[in-house]
Amino acid sequence: MNIPFNELRSNYLAQQQEIDAAVHHVLASGWYILGRESAAFEAEFAAYCGATGCVGVNSGTDALYLALRACDIGPGDEVITVAHTAVATVAAIRMTGATPVLVDIDPDTYTMAPAALAAALTPATRAVIPVHLYGHPADMDAICAVARECFVIEDCAQAHGARYKGQPVGSFGDLACYSFYPTKNLGALGDGGAVTSNDPELLAKVRLLREYGWTPNARYVSQVEGVNSRLDELQAAILRVRLRHLDADNAARRRLAALYNALLPAAIKRPVEQPESRHVYHLYVIQHADRDGLRTRLAEQGIGAAIHYPVPVHLQPAYQAGQVRCHPLPVTEQAAREVLSLPMYPALTEAQVRMVAAAVTNALTAAPHP
Repeated sequence: MNIPFNELRSNYLAQQQEIDAAVHHVLASGWYILGRESAAFEAEFAAYCGATGCVGVNSGTDALYLALRACDIGPGDEVITVAHTAVATVAAIRMTGATPVLVDIDPDTYTMAPAALAAALTPATRAVIPVHLYGHPADMDAICAVARECFVIEDCAQAHGARYKGQPVGSFGDLACYSFYPTKNLGALGDGGAVTSNDPELLAKVRLLREYGWTPNARYVSQVEGVNSRLDELQAAILRVRLRHLDADNAARRRLAALYNALLPAAIKRPVEQPESRHVYHLYVIQHADRDGLRTRLAEQGIGAAIHYPVPVHLQPAYQAGQVRCHPLPVTEQAAREVLSLPMYPALTEAQVRMVAAAVTNALTAAPHP
């Protein structure tokens, strides 16, 4: 038995004809940066997300950084987010010179706990970044109510297509940020990202910042200090193809997750889908006190599993010299010790899910007793 944690080639092969045709069209066009494909993707993705507009950028990290810059976040400001996230969320805050303030998570959804957010607010708080982690929406009504005096920037890097109370994630805050890293539910064949918003002024600022502060009518003249962060035509064309398949791919993930939920033993804590939320299972994350032993025994049976995330941001070496401020994080630290991601991707078969679930059961049965 050999079941990898992820298998990106299968995702490409499932859409190979469409993707190859889109790539060849771009190559033959002679226009490779900020052309028709980028403009079309921005319009299509904005519509999908329920947003007024979209700005394609180089990565999800850049999306967060440029969104913060559009809100004039900088030195002396505090931005509240979570420590149980990809480090990119905190790295983007640090890139602006602002101070990340890290709060705890809900034990069931692994997303920002609104009560922890409320306890962390200070007069210096300028923005809040809730992360829709693993594909489950954060509690946006409660978060927006607490953060009403701040900018709310949604980190949707793992939640393309997720919904909260019937609305797409990304449609609740002032801005929303997406990654199109190849492993994402909507993944490119390289790096890419986007910022969406219903605020035309904020969108215009992001668009200005992504290319040196140039305007269409004054190219080569920087109106503000911008950066080089552009989504190229090849990735935009590929993303247009993959966007057409996103809902079907997410439905496949949900079917596989439901099967995992039915088959895994009771000793395993399964993912939770809160009422009025639609989980898209970017990752299928279980929790168990003997996570490391379980992972080793799965590997011995040919099952790939991963840990998201083994070290919370506040405990990582790069953030030990006062770069971040922390509130109590007991749930975060327990999750870091116990979470394990099982194989999850649209091409995974039901038969493979059954084998993984059986391997988990066997691993727990074979576990040494303390």
